[in-house]
Amino acid sequence: MIRTYKYGEVAPEDIFARTEMPANVENIVSEIIDTVRRDGDEALRQYNLEFDRSREPLEVTPEEIDEAYRSVDPELIEILEEAAANIREFHSRQKRNSFILNEKPGIVMGQKVVPIERAGLYVPGGTAAYPSTVLMNCIPAHIAGVSEIIITTPATDGKISPVLLAAAKIGGANRIFRVGGAQAVAALAYGTETIPAVDKIVGPGNAFVAEAKKQVYGIVSIDMIAGPSEILIVADGTCVPEVVAADMLSQAEHDRFATAVLVTDSPELAEAVPQELEKQLKVLPREEIARASIEHNGKIILTEDIETAIDIANEIAPEHFELCVDNPFDYLDRIRNAGSVFLGKNCPEALGDYFAGPNHTLPTGGTARFNCPLSVDDFTKKMQYSYYTEDALAKIADKVARFAAEEGLDAHGRSVLVRKNRKER
Repeated sequence: MIRTYKYGEVAPEDIFARTEMPANVENIVSEIIDTVRRDGDEALRQYNLEFDRSREPLEVTPEEIDEAYRSVDPELIEILEEAAANIREFHSRQKRNSFILNEKPGIVMGQKVVPIERAGLYVPGGTAAYPSTVLMNCIPAHIAGVSEIIITTPATDGKISPVLLAAAKIGGANRIFRVGGAQAVAALAYGTETIPAVDKIVGPGNAFVAEAKKQVYGIVSIDMIAGPSEILIVADGTCVPEVVAADMLSQAEHDRFATAVLVTDSPELAEAVPQELEKQLKVLPREEIARASIEHNGKIILTEDIETAIDIANEIAPEHFELCVDNPFDYLDRIRNAGSVFLGKNCPEALGDYFAGPNHTLPTGGTARFNCPLSVDDFTKKMQYSYYTEDALAKIADKVARFAAEEGLDAHGRSVLVRKNRKER
């Protein structure tokens, strides 16, 4: 069922190969974007009918949101509120301050941290509803001070989960639209009669959503191009096979392209986990999806020691990295490439998905080598400014002109010297 490799005895491409995405996505998405740009709301209505069997209005009304909130079990509302508080507490520490420098006479320089005006939050639908993604996207935007937070999400048969709408109310979203897929990204990027164009699009989605974000980048900003979900578990021989298998399946059930990898120094664990996977798969409601993920993309890698296991993890740069050992902080400094790290045997990745506080919108496909989790920074921009008095400029005018001349840009230098010369007249 799941493939097992012994590190050092197989080709690197077998160990480090990533999931292949469906073919022809680029052309399909390009056509969808062009159609939405040309036909606006009418295109969105047609795509809603074709893909989601929805004839409902594009925008969810405030009354519908309030009604959905009231319909959700109060106990679940309390859980959502507590999760939101945890997310808010963590992300509030990310807020950056502006700064100003004025130590040199006649010179003032600084940087302003300014929130973006309008953010578009894509929330996946289809095979599952994700109120957790609503909270993870809305709350950092709200902390940053974004003026208008807009959500788009698929509405199968015209319906959006009441829990998702309740989460949007808790998270502080301003408007919600019944639109999913690449067409939602196109609408957010270019605007339609109903959906306003935004400054940045964030949030995970399927291959078509990821490709659409890629194609509209430059018209708007994006957080990242997220691929299928990933989990990599480094576990030693003291770990319980049942627990390790459960954690692997927690990501495998997302979709058939998801990846679950176990790296261990224990031959006994490597042998026991496949049996546990099979046992647990048989009772999963999403067995078909999880089984496809495990059979096509799952791996067990057997290494000599935990240090080597962490080296392999750094090479793979997973979205979620569980370090299931007794003294995880002993190894934390060795971990260089991961979206989010879960330390110890009592910190399953699901804590990060729902409740702990750190964001669950994370870099995938090895991009954790250079990319970061969604944060308050994603919803701000930084503007720098400078001010010189007449005397301060005159003191350095010749230096600037000399620098400009070296680059063959005489007009640059002249723009400084003309001010100095006027002062000296």
